[in-house]
Amino acid sequence: MSERETREGVSLTNLDQPLFEGANATKRDLVDYLDAVAGRIVPQLSGRPLSVIRVVRGQQPFMQKNLPKYTPEWVQRVSLWAEASKRDVSYALCNDRRTLLWFANQRAVEYHPTLFLSDRWEHPTHLVLDLDPPSADAFPLALRAAQLVRQALADSDLLGAVKTSGAKGVHVFIPIETNVTADDAAAATRAIAARAERLDPALATTAFVRDEREGKVFVDSTRAGGATVVSPYSPRVRPGVPVSFPVDWNDLESVELADFTVHTAAPLIAEEDPWATLMPEPQQLESALIEEGRAIP
Repeated sequence: MSERETREGVSLTNLDQPLFEGANATKRDLVDYLDAVAGRIVPQLSGRPLSVIRVVRGQQPFMQKNLPKYTPEWVQRVSLWAEASKRDVSYALCNDRRTLLWFANQRAVEYHPTLFLSDRWEHPTHLVLDLDPPSADAFPLALRAAQLVRQALADSDLLGAVKTSGAKGVHVFIPIETNVTADDAAAATRAIAARAERLDPALATTAFVRDEREGKVFVDSTRAGGATVVSPYSPRVRPGVPVSFPVDWNDLESVELADFTVHTAAPLIAEEDPWATLMPEPQQLESALIEEGRAIP
């Protein structure tokens, strides 16, 4: 095989180089995986300002938000004001396979879209709870905590979908109606986290300070507003290059993080898109849930 080839008009180079230390994968493996799942991951990225984590040889992995000057003109983009850096940031919109392949050639391993679409930045499309276990080997605790969140959602007349984070925990996504403001979504997320914690305070905690978590699963409700969350089907910069992958609630207890990698995930979604299948319809949030969340700092 040649170290160079062209797909969709994108020149791909250095394909046989190792992706990163411990990856057990080459750049070609990354490109081939993303190309194989383009029909699944692009719909999750499309229209959403995108940040990526790149692994360039000789450097530590880094998150890229602002597009570099050498970005091809055909890559669609949107300019948004970044309060932290006090400047406009030019974010990519990964709306097609060609753009995804260009990012893959840039050694962009992780794909982190916003929770809002670029033309409706004040209205997130989902609430997200990030369940972070106390250590990398405590993934089963995150799975148990996910069931607490599921029960808290059911008690609030809401439904969600769950996926592995590809790192050490899981993410629960709750699709919401488009009229919900960012502030209301953030409040509702805090309230759901608090309700999950109350169901089993020995397992789950909403304590932001790590030293106060006492070995429990952190139910992180901060993925709101302008925050990003790793996309379903995105690889992660982790040993073996695991993939963030959707899981049916009924199968959750039998899942292991090593089940889904750039080597194994693509065939699992060749026939259907489980994230689209498992995701409920957008839901309205009850005012009581929002008000409960507003009282939480």
